[in-house]
Amino acid sequence: MTIHLPDPLEIPTLHAAFRAGTLTPAGLAAALCARIAAYPDKAVFITLRPTAEVIAEAQALSLDDLADKPLFGIPFVVKDNIDVACLPTTAACPDFAYTPSEDAIAVARLRAAGAIVLGKANLDQFATGLNGTRSPYGAPRSVFNADYISGGSSSGSAVAVAAGLCVFALGTDTAGSGRVPAMLNNLIGLKPSIGRIAATGLVPACKSLDCISIFANSSADAMTILNAAEGADDADAYSRHPATRPLPSRPRAGILAPSARDFAGDADTAALYTATLATAQTLGWEMVEIDYTPFREIAAALYGASPVAERLAAIRDFIAAKPEALDPTVRHIIEGATRFTAADAYADIYRLQALRRRAQAELACADILLLPTAPTSFTVAAMRADPLAKNATLGLYTNFVNLLDLAAIALPAGFTPNGLPFGVTLIGPAFSEAALATLADALHVASASGVGKSRARHTAKTSPPAYQATLVVAGAHLSGMVLNHELTSLGAELIAATHTAPDYKLYALATTPPKPGLAHSPGSIGPGIAVELWGMSEAAFARFIAALPAPMGIGRVTLADGTTHPGFLCEAYALNGAEDITAHGGWRAYRTSLG
Repeated sequence: MTIHLPDPLEIPTLHAAFRAGTLTPAGLAAALCARIAAYPDKAVFITLRPTAEVIAEAQALSLDDLADKPLFGIPFVVKDNIDVACLPTTAACPDFAYTPSEDAIAVARLRAAGAIVLGKANLDQFATGLNGTRSPYGAPRSVFNADYISGGSSSGSAVAVAAGLCVFALGTDTAGSGRVPAMLNNLIGLKPSIGRIAATGLVPACKSLDCISIFANSSADAMTILNAAEGADDADAYSRHPATRPLPSRPRAGILAPSARDFAGDADTAALYTATLATAQTLGWEMVEIDYTPFREIAAALYGASPVAERLAAIRDFIAAKPEALDPTVRHIIEGATRFTAADAYADIYRLQALRRRAQAELACADILLLPTAPTSFTVAAMRADPLAKNATLGLYTNFVNLLDLAAIALPAGFTPNGLPFGVTLIGPAFSEAALATLADALHVASASGVGKSRARHTAKTSPPAYQATLVVAGAHLSGMVLNHELTSLGAELIAATHTAPDYKLYALATTPPKPGLAHSPGSIGPGIAVELWGMSEAAFARFIAALPAPMGIGRVTLADGTTHPGFLCEAYALNGAEDITAHGGWRAYRTSLG
């Protein structure tokens, strides 16, 4: 029986079909396995799970779990430098291969959310390259023209999503590997903040910069996947607890000045960038020209100076033992790091810090950056003829992002007359992913570029809202509590349940209705107080605080992840004689203890 799948493959659409009984997880899995088997480009995958095993896993799912598992029955693909239990991890180097007994923590979290692994995707060897041609397993090609590169290093991951072989895929991104393939295959490519998704189980490229990235057909899907995969892990010293950084719904977008727009001689992509800026203006965004010079210089330093030595550090023992096992271009790049000394490294650290200062001054002029994802595309033949220079061209607008600890999301932005896609990237502060996703969704819809190989039009504006203001609540405004309606009636939405930093105390006040008083107590060490972080518009925030009765006030509250947000604090006079309930860890726990 032929199974007809929706196009594009988006999570809400598939879940609606599961609920309606028009599609089952097993049917979806079987259809995608059949598509993979029939797909002509055999370089997309390195290892596939047996079809019967995938279908059996899907059949074992219970529809009763659909409401509780955000990725229920959703098949995905994993870049082959990320561990999947019982499947080889090769990093596109057969002599390096090993078979892990456990999933990478990101994969484990996605599976716990209901997702189903289909297999491991090809990549530029050791994630070194932005083009997708540096693998002994072959060079995955653009889904639009097999003469052209797919982009890398997450080549197979991007092609698998764009060709409709899976619903989403994990890639990695150190210098743009989660964004350039998104552009070249007409996809959403989300590069989270460094450490937002723990890298435990990832073969490192540059450990201090590596991010596990997400390819999807919509910004909303990318955020659903991020929310399932995110979180710190003790085994990854660079991992961080999630946070939320709001952005204006009509941002100031930093753009390239005409004199700084380098499209490698491609007039068609240059015209598409100009058209995208005009589209963004129709959404109410303000265009602000920035000086791109410091960003360009930071981007050049990633491969052209001592920072490349971090790639050598990642596989030093292997390359010393088996240098012949590496792709010649990859070996040339990584072994090139041996020419740098420790003194060179410190000189470059100082230079990069000075460049960061200059770049931060430009970032302060805008809320986000709106840049081309890459200047152009190349044929596989052209890339192989000039691999280093053309790879550097691909990274012109991506290489700097991780060095500045920024978040980014790549999105489709039109097609050239020869049928190749163009894309732009929205770049914002660390932990601004939710806001960037909303902005990207609006621009994606307005660009009418569709998504993936089919270019099926994406129309649903389903991304999480871009919160203009946040508020930490600790008492009667918590979810389900007596005053929570004062938030929800203003359109506020819960972002996260979390805790304060350890130097806060909580008191039970003699008020009606009963309320707690949160107070900052520098120097004290406690359990951290259970709180919630809510998001809302600036207008709603203003209305809320205008109606706030004494002794409540709004101050700055630091959360356990180190971020600081506006939040409830209590005036000092009201704490006189109040009961210290800090040991309960939160207002809800205290109220429960009263019976």
